[in-house]
Amino acid sequence: MSCYSPAAILRHDTITKLIDYIWNNKSANLKLNNVKQSNEYKACCNILKGWDSLLDEAIKDMLSDVQDFTSHGYQVSNDKIGYKEQDSICYNIRYGYKTLFAYYHEHAQNNISNKSLKDNIFISFQIGNFSYAEVPRNFYCIMGVSGTLKTLSPPEQEVVEEDYHVSKHTYMPSLFSDNNLVFAEKKDILIVSESDYFITLKKEIDDRITGKNPGTKRAVLVFFESKKQLTEFYESSNFLELKSSAIVMTEENSFEEKESFIKRATSSGRIGLYTKAFGRGTDFICRDQVVNANGGAHVIQTFLSEEVSEEVQIKGRTARQGGNGSYSLVLSDKSLERFLITKDEIEKARSAGDFYPLLNEKRNSFFKDQYADSKKYVAFAAKEHEFSEKLITAVKKNDVNTVKKMLCERNRGTEEKKSSRTIVLMDATGSMDRLLQKAKHAVRIMFERISTILKDNGEPPNSFEMQFVVYRNYNAPEDMILQSSTWESKPENLHNFMECVKADYGWGNEAIEIGLVHINREVQKGTVSQIILIGDAAANTKEEVINKRKDSKKNKLGENYWKNTKLFSHPTYYENELALLRQHNIPVHAFYVDQKAQQNFLQIANITGGRCENLAINSKKGSDQLTDLVSEVVLKNAGGSKGNALVDAYRAKFASKSHV
Repeated sequence: MSCYSPAAILRHDTITKLIDYIWNNKSANLKLNNVKQSNEYKACCNILKGWDSLLDEAIKDMLSDVQDFTSHGYQVSNDKIGYKEQDSICYNIRYGYKTLFAYYHEHAQNNISNKSLKDNIFISFQIGNFSYAEVPRNFYCIMGVSGTLKTLSPPEQEVVEEDYHVSKHTYMPSLFSDNNLVFAEKKDILIVSESDYFITLKKEIDDRITGKNPGTKRAVLVFFESKKQLTEFYESSNFLELKSSAIVMTEENSFEEKESFIKRATSSGRIGLYTKAFGRGTDFICRDQVVNANGGAHVIQTFLSEEVSEEVQIKGRTARQGGNGSYSLVLSDKSLERFLITKDEIEKARSAGDFYPLLNEKRNSFFKDQYADSKKYVAFAAKEHEFSEKLITAVKKNDVNTVKKMLCERNRGTEEKKSSRTIVLMDATGSMDRLLQKAKHAVRIMFERISTILKDNGEPPNSFEMQFVVYRNYNAPEDMILQSSTWESKPENLHNFMECVKADYGWGNEAIEIGLVHINREVQKGTVSQIILIGDAAANTKEEVINKRKDSKKNKLGENYWKNTKLFSHPTYYENELALLRQHNIPVHAFYVDQKAQQNFLQIANITGGRCENLAINSKKGSDQLTDLVSEVVLKNAGGSKGNALVDAYRAKFASKSHV
């Protein structure tokens, strides 16, 4: 569940001159008091009359970001600063004032035009977070239409009835005859190894496109979880001979292209590759009589849906309006790791001749766990929503003093002196999906709790920073083997970062050494206080690093590929990187999710003077444990000599169980 988070933008010539002043004096390492002595600041205060306290908070953030804008992984294209977001470049994301100063920097390099720079010079203030879960409560009557009402899980049904008081359900029969979809659970599900996946998928397309009558062809619609997975299959040698019959449709296609592709999708002999967004609501009507006479269009789903409702929707792209159609699932065993489905369980189900009960049970368990975490975030978002509504009420009443106080609290700037800087280093391979989801949901709660304890104990609430970093393995390309957020003293950008991180690319022991390389680079740039490492597999051995860099050529990578990368041209090993961290007295607190990682994580912690514990992330209390663990480790470090007292205060106020 997410929030609508509007911001107010202020543009003025005096604001531009103030930001120019900060940019032109970036090497002077200005402090707030230095800026307040400038004519540019005084001119701004004359324009913003009485709002200088809010301006000060913005300046604090600018002074921090102007020193740290080069390391936040932006890209320049189309005369804009953009950020990679899964399969594409997104231009409407801003990382505080780091994005602003990236525009200044690239303009100086003649990569950004004067107009583009000018369009992006402004100061902004967050107004609030309005929870989408709370908005419906403002309406007298709630009505809705859905084709998947019957597939709601018991927890969802409970929310609909008890939270929103929607208790009357009317089920209307279809205008058409009974659904003619053919899906035999015991024979229409294929689960194969990752190495055989594309071969199996291509064979399934070949088998299903063949009509019942000799010499005829049906239409096949194939749905992928992401554009990346679609593109990998489309560009593989396995699909080469089918390209001439293919339609490829993603969210990036224009409206006109989508309309044309949808009309052609169900014609005889047509193969369509689609991202999953088109599995909901897209009207693939089959008017081709040859296709209808030979079983209708066939739908292949290449991933297991987290929710039954999505699966029902994808099935519904065929056998529409009384027509014929069929459906099958083709899955890679690797993709099922996120649902905690083991290879032994897959083989047991294969022997029983029925995969669906296993898939459905694990999917429901996954959803139940995710839903429980989502409800915790909804409760947190409700508090944010209440704060935001109070702000709007104050604005309507023209209560200027209350508005100023609330906006300053909401937009508190970064403290000049950071008492603690913590890197949270996480395994982002296939089996770690639940960790990533829990971290995304928990990050705002962590920051709120840490700030509250610091403030309650007389410490600056924004005196700490965190950076999130994820690592994978050498079967991932250069831009995916390591991903890192910016350094943040506010949770919003860390939450946005985690939104873009997807679990993928596991390979036995994982590339922890790549994460440690990044940390040592951060140490060279400035202070790093401590590391929190979370994973379910040990670090690659020296032999594994060498072999995996070579063997990754199966994924069109290989040692020659890695030699030509900017950051990973030379192999490194976790022991070497730990030795560098130990020289700087930086502890690594290692938390293992699976027992197989315990011995190696204990070694990592002992080498650096950190601690090692089990993190039961996949349990019912996993989210709470993650929140407490990170919050307490940060507080202990941020408090210095008062660290233990801050942890005790945290436990007394929030934690049900100690972790430090």
